[in-house]
Amino acid sequence: MTADIDVTTGLRYGGSGRYLDVYRPAAVPGPAPVVLLWHGRGPDERDVLAPLARAAAGLGLLVLVPDWRSDAPDGGSAHLRDSVAFARREAGDLGGDDRTLVLAGWSMGAKAAVAAALNPAAFDGWRPTAVVGIAGGYGTASPVTGTAPVEDLDSGRADPVAPVPVRLLHGTADQVVDAGRSRELHAALAGRGWPVTLDEVDSDHAGVVMTAYAPKLGRCVPSAAGHAVRAGRRAAALLAEAAGTAPAPGIRRVPPDRPGAAGNVQSIAPGRSL
Repeated sequence: MTADIDVTTGLRYGGSGRYLDVYRPAAVPGPAPVVLLWHGRGPDERDVLAPLARAAAGLGLLVLVPDWRSDAPDGGSAHLRDSVAFARREAGDLGGDDRTLVLAGWSMGAKAAVAAALNPAAFDGWRPTAVVGIAGGYGTASPVTGTAPVEDLDSGRADPVAPVPVRLLHGTADQVVDAGRSRELHAALAGRGWPVTLDEVDSDHAGVVMTAYAPKLGRCVPSAAGHAVRAGRRAAALLAEAAGTAPAPGIRRVPPDRPGAAGNVQSIAPGRSL
């Protein structure tokens, strides 16, 4: 976590002219595995994921964090597709190993990432190397597919799709998206033979990405609270594990029928990001 990293901010991507930031280790022996990390419902909030992106880059990953807008007429679908196209096209020139592209997201971004893995047609047949979903709710429609990931599985629509590894993380004190949503998806994926893990941490919706909700600002800001630092480090370790660079140390993997116990955590305002 203490490795030096380089940060490039404000690169334009796609036809909409949105921006993304690039986080990469300052010194690596070769190209770094690539993670495309999507933020949640709040429009153009790539900065919210800066603490997690920095932590992940410190583990040897090239992390791309794009802005996107869920309030766009298409729900942000074009922005998310454009970000995938940018990552596939440019990651190699940015110092990444374009053979490894992990798709990850937080909150609504998590739902979109999982939906992309279940429905390759959404990205013209492209499949990520692995998917990481952080504090996602998977029972409502995704902006990239228009369908809910759990419904895709329950209906059999995803049955012809070759599984990719899926890693889920959720805070047991999350009052925005209940941890039961990740347990539900974990059970559905495992029941259909997908390689899937579920990790639960004593934190809330904002803490799992090393932030806290600031009511006066109406957004999440970096947090040094103990529960947020611990949860964010675990999230970064999961990204590294998904990319094949390191195992995630000390993470408590909880079966979907055994809820974890929540600690004394200050929670983000309910209804902020879904």
